[in-house]
Amino acid sequence: MTRSKLAQLRELSVVVADTGDYDAIKRLRPVDCTTNPTLVRKALDLPVYAGLIERELQWGRAQAGDRAEVAKAVVDRLTIGVGAMLAELVPGRVSTEVDADQAHDTAATIAKARQFIAMYAAAGVPRDKVLIKIAATWAGVEATRVLQAEGIDCNLTLIFNPTQALACSEAGAFLISPFVGRILDWYVAHGQAPASIDEDPGVRFVRGVYAEFKRRGSPTVVMGASFRSTAQIEALAGCDRLTISPDLLEKLDADLGELPRRLVPAAAEAVDVTPIDQARFDADMAADPMATEKLATGIDAFAKDLQALRQRIADELAA
Repeated sequence: MTRSKLAQLRELSVVVADTGDYDAIKRLRPVDCTTNPTLVRKALDLPVYAGLIERELQWGRAQAGDRAEVAKAVVDRLTIGVGAMLAELVPGRVSTEVDADQAHDTAATIAKARQFIAMYAAAGVPRDKVLIKIAATWAGVEATRVLQAEGIDCNLTLIFNPTQALACSEAGAFLISPFVGRILDWYVAHGQAPASIDEDPGVRFVRGVYAEFKRRGSPTVVMGASFRSTAQIEALAGCDRLTISPDLLEKLDADLGELPRRLVPAAAEAVDVTPIDQARFDADMAADPMATEKLATGIDAFAKDLQALRQRIADELAA
C-alpha cells in the first residue's frame, strides 16, 4: 500500500506542528505543537478561540491599575489559554515562549518560566506537557541550567551556531531548535546559494549538530525548525524531531514518493569535553556573522510581535 511521505516521516522522526491553528493541528495530528507571540496573534483571528478571547478581555476590563500592565497580563493569560487548548489535542508537548524582550535577562527569563508553569498547572496542564521556549543567548543558557534543575523542561530556540548548540546541551536543555531555513536565507542573501540539498548550509548544520550530540551521548533532543521546503525536511528524515508548518505538512501528506532515512544515530563515544563558558560562547558567536545576525533579528522579530500583541489587546481593552 502506498503511503504518504508524512506517514513515513512519522516513523523516522517525531513530527511537531509549527502553528497555533487549532483546526490544522486537529487535522494533521502532530505529536507536539508550539505557541509564540506570532502564532498567538494569528490564533486570535480563529473562531475556535473566540470564547477564550472574550473571557480574558472581560477579566482584563475588570482589573484596576496600569492599563499597559493589565494588557501584558491578558496576553500571558491568552498565551496559556491557547496552549492549554492545544495541549488537549496533542499527545506530547506544547512549547510556550517566554518574553523575547527579556532574552538577555537570566533572572527575568527564570521568573517568567516559573510563572507560565504555575499558570499551566492552574489550568490543569502538568509541566510534563509543556516546554518553555527560550532564545539561546548566554542569558538563556544560564536560565536553562536553573530551570532544568527544577524539572522545568526547556526548548532553546534560534540556534545557528555549533558552540551555541553545545552550550544548550551542556546546560541540560531538554530540546534545541536549530533554524534550517533562516540559515539558508542568510547564505542566499550573501550570494552563496547551494548547488544541492546536501550542500544546503542549514541542512548541513543540523546534521552536524545531530551527529555531535549523538557522539557525546547527549540526551538533548535536536528538533530541526524553520523549513523553506519539503526537500529540507526530507534531507533531515530521522532527526529526533522536526517542527513543520501546516502547508509543508500538507505537501508531505500529498506526496506518495519514497522517504529514506537520512540521519542515523551513531554510538556514543567517550569524549573529553571542555565545558563551554561565556567567554568561549561570546567569542564563537562573534566570529560567526550569520549566527550573530540571525539570533539578533530573530529575538527582535519575536519581541516586536509580542509588543504588537500587547498593543492589540490594550486597544481591545480600551474599546
